[in-house]
Amino acid sequence: MNLQLKGKKAFISGATQGIGFSIAQQLLEEGASVIINGRNDKKIKQAKKKLQQQFPEGEISAVVADFAQREDAVKLSEELTDIDILINNVGIFGINDFYDVTDEDWYHYFEINVMSGVRLSRQLLPGMIKRNSGRIIFISSESGVNIPENMIHYGVTKAAMSALSNGLSKLTKGTAVTVNTILGGPTYSDGVAETVEQIAKAQNLTVEQMKDIIIQNSNPHILLQRFIHPEEIANLAVYLSSSLSVATNGASLRADSGVLKVI
Repeated sequence: MNLQLKGKKAFISGATQGIGFSIAQQLLEEGASVIINGRNDKKIKQAKKKLQQQFPEGEISAVVADFAQREDAVKLSEELTDIDILINNVGIFGINDFYDVTDEDWYHYFEINVMSGVRLSRQLLPGMIKRNSGRIIFISSESGVNIPENMIHYGVTKAAMSALSNGLSKLTKGTAVTVNTILGGPTYSDGVAETVEQIAKAQNLTVEQMKDIIIQNSNPHILLQRFIHPEEIANLAVYLSSSLSVATNGASLRADSGVLKVI
């Protein structure tokens, strides 16, 4: 299938690893140019180098910006121009008791998980509407629908992300611009992998054994019966980036392997 992405220009926040990096890979494979983002200069350079090795003919740029720093976020959004595809992927998560999460923690989560998408969309959506072409995709989570009791702060920001996406889609009425959300299930991202490896080592188990235990304890009804791979989320994101997906707008699409029972 030709996704008609050649010549399109994409910006992906939080793209040095995991889902964001997988989306960058697949967009490049389809002929799009990509701008990847990370907060760490070393990691962003490594990610860019890896992409250049995989796609020597690809057009790849990399920008450092920490979305926890408002000045960084505002400066970056003002510098981006003529973006056809905006992937709001950057986000943080953590397991914490609700009563231990401070006001400052809540603001920190909202600054990164929600306000990053607000600022980037506010800057780039008007140009997309003017050109009558564009895609904005929010990488959310099933945790934004079924809020985990040990990650309430995270789940609330993901719910807010979905609400933001739905509201923005209404601004595209009468155009070929779309705004959608992907509700990902438990994904074996780099951050999750590091945690799993640490727990496995502490309990004298293999990583695969630990992964199985975690899935069976936390999401025993997941239809895949395993963690989702980042590229399996990216598959949907890249389709939504295509002009072929124009009839899909204002939607929250599940890539959760049945973790959510209703939505």
